[in-house]
Amino acid sequence: MIPSPDQLGAEGVTKLLDEASAILRRDPNRRGCVVHLPDRGRLLATGDLHDHPIHFARVVAFAQLGQDDHHLILHELIHGDRLMHGADLSWRMLARAAMLLRAHPGRVHPMLANHEIAQAFDQPVSKGAGENTALFRDGLDWSFGEDADVVDAAVRRFIRSMPLAVRTQGGIFCSHSLPSPLALAGFDASVFDRELQDADFEARRGAAWQLTWGRGISAAQVDALAEAWSVRLFVAGHKHVAEGAEAVGSRLLLLNSDHERGVVVPFQLDRPVPSALDAAMSAVPIQMIEGDED
Repeated sequence: MIPSPDQLGAEGVTKLLDEASAILRRDPNRRGCVVHLPDRGRLLATGDLHDHPIHFARVVAFAQLGQDDHHLILHELIHGDRLMHGADLSWRMLARAAMLLRAHPGRVHPMLANHEIAQAFDQPVSKGAGENTALFRDGLDWSFGEDADVVDAAVRRFIRSMPLAVRTQGGIFCSHSLPSPLALAGFDASVFDRELQDADFEARRGAAWQLTWGRGISAAQVDALAEAWSVRLFVAGHKHVAEGAEAVGSRLLLLNSDHERGVVVPFQLDRPVPSALDAAMSAVPIQMIEGDED
């Protein structure tokens, strides 16, 4: 069970997030802003979670992180539609992820997503409940009062420490999304080999922004990108997928983990990389996973 962060207070949450940030940056498998996983063990891929604590608990249980070489992808953790006191309290989901990361360093991989970037760089974004970055800040104010600024700064540091992608030796490439067709020609793929800079987060122009906000890429464009980046299978989120998993051609798998038909997909890293359709067929409904939800 992941303990509740509510009793930590501003000082405790700040310390937790900064410890998690340091762990992410020290990951021995990280090169630039990408984590490279070896060809052993298991990787559990998720889609957007958007502050769904029950699904988070079930995903963590299914990841079996107590076993050697088990890895878990997490992304789009914040900005749900479950407001409390008119505010978004999804800072707690970041704290839960940080606790998990601290307990299992090098095996929990919270990737950058467009909602996290929006929060860290004051870029407006909405999922329908209102302007999410303002609602998130309201949640910090409600939870921490005059210490909200201290926690806010730690949240931004934690988000900036997250990798942009996770790659496996066998050829799986996990990221929140892929550049949209209009951005593909000018996308700076060298971003993966270096640390992220402020310019990479610039709306519409930065490489991190383009990767996490992209939509509408075709199967043919995915195939071309796979050849250019030496990828066998892309695994992403960012799109609402009614059935939880969707194959776009043979090389792109889209996942959702934040609604009642949300899924996760396990990959055995010592086995050949499946096609997107075969991976979609192996998706596990989160509603069928037993987990500690207290």
